[in-house]
Amino acid sequence: MSAPGTGRSDDAEDGLFARAAAWRADDPDPRTAAELDALLAAARTGDAPALDELRSAFAGQLEFGTAGLRGPLGPGPARMNRVVVSRAAAGLARYLLDTGHAGGKVLIGHDARHRSGDFARDTAEIIAGHGLAAVLVEQPIPTPVIAYGIRALGCVAAVVVTASHNPATDNGYKVYLGDGSQIVPPADAEIADRIAEAGTRPVAALPRDTGWQPAEPGLLDAYVARAASLLTDTAAPGVPRTALRWVYTAMHGVGWATVARVLAAAGLPLPTAVAEQLQPDPDFPTLPFPNPEEPGALDLAIATATRSDADLIIANDPDADRCAIALPAPEGWRVLRGDELGALLAADLLGRGARGTYAASVVSSTLLSTMSAAAGQPYVTTLTGFKWIGRVPGLVFGYEEAIGYCCDPAAVADKDGITTLVRVLDLAGRLAAEGRTLLDLLDEVMRTHGLHATDQWAVRTSDAAAIAAAMGRLRTAPPGDLAGEAVTVTDLARPGGALPPTDAILLEGPTVRVVVRPSGTEPKLKCYLQVRLSAAESTDLTVARAVAARRLDRVREQIRAVLALG
Repeated sequence: MSAPGTGRSDDAEDGLFARAAAWRADDPDPRTAAELDALLAAARTGDAPALDELRSAFAGQLEFGTAGLRGPLGPGPARMNRVVVSRAAAGLARYLLDTGHAGGKVLIGHDARHRSGDFARDTAEIIAGHGLAAVLVEQPIPTPVIAYGIRALGCVAAVVVTASHNPATDNGYKVYLGDGSQIVPPADAEIADRIAEAGTRPVAALPRDTGWQPAEPGLLDAYVARAASLLTDTAAPGVPRTALRWVYTAMHGVGWATVARVLAAAGLPLPTAVAEQLQPDPDFPTLPFPNPEEPGALDLAIATATRSDADLIIANDPDADRCAIALPAPEGWRVLRGDELGALLAADLLGRGARGTYAASVVSSTLLSTMSAAAGQPYVTTLTGFKWIGRVPGLVFGYEEAIGYCCDPAAVADKDGITTLVRVLDLAGRLAAEGRTLLDLLDEVMRTHGLHATDQWAVRTSDAAAIAAAMGRLRTAPPGDLAGEAVTVTDLARPGGALPPTDAILLEGPTVRVVVRPSGTEPKLKCYLQVRLSAAESTDLTVARAVAARRLDRVREQIRAVLALG
């Protein structure tokens, strides 16, 4: 494409094309090489979409952070591909060697997304090439099985190739250390530095060895046995657990094969499956966003449950580390918020006398704090993510509102949608034997501790600058009150607070609370809203919920106006 009046290529585009050609020469993958050839050919003819994609793909490096890597598949340093993954594996290996783990075992697993198996094998070869003991689970596997295997197998680290609940066009790369949790600072920056160093060499020059070891079947066997053991020792007399009628969806992910084995081992009833979504499919054909939280994501499950007269719907996300439930209510099927399921699981544990520390992230409801205090148990608020929750000393249960629950922290220091499923079925069965439902228990919790109504408002945008500008507006001119209640504003990015610095803003009054932050895994700005009523105001929950809903609406509109983003 020529600069006006010159008849020659623009210097910036010449540089872009040169960087792309150099990348093409280093790429060991014929598929992404062919994609890049096609992009270059189209861009050189002045094709605007091709040129935009090329600019985006070569705008910089895909950032490695505490969430590892996550982004769209495709050629270029800002995309997920074999070059980026190979360098990430080399950086991780170098970090492990530099921190005294020479010869240590590294467990590697992957989901069923496009290219996941290729990325996992590249990782195994490069880890092995650095003299570490690479152990690869060759078939797609739920993320919690790998998180379990870290400590069970005595690993110094683990990698899971997955983009969790992102769209089909994405993939990702989660990194865990030997304590069983995902990385936190400063390990993320130290690994990133070594990834950058690996990027100064051709991919072909990175050490590789095909001598990695396949994982033994005993890993999955042990996880299944452990998950099944979470069932309470005795069921209450009356309705047996096997009488539960429930629907399950794997959302085109990898959960079902393992879930089926756990159900059999625990003696739990088989579900009516959402057949269209039961088996892995990297295209997620029935779901543009395979996230149980997304509007419409459970439509097929609800239709199946209605036909089968089910008592309960349980959904796992595609890598099965998250869990959502829906319940029949007078107004139709009700999808519980992550905070509501967290309260149910905590109420069960606290009611059975489970002692230890309870934890939730700063964006989650404050209800768990209230419940823990009432039961005389310690509570901790953490930053967002199970990399923080899983590291809480003495943890007995932790969750965050994005439908992630750590139900067996002694074995899996991470969110686990499969053990959550076991806990839900166990609790639902015991309640049914008493003639009660999960909604009955939730209402009891809210009447006892006061209604804590939560909501989330999110704006999806590919413009990172717009998100940063919106956060800037909120920092510069925050509202002094929300829904008529004075609030204090805490910039969580400032050092010296109760939590490590993070890009988030907390606005809080006596009964209203808002946290605003950019998503760590998706191009979104997220706002987490809470309105709390006293126990006295929550006697009639129908009235209380209507009052809270009106206040949440007012809070949402105020925050939307300040952010001016959508």
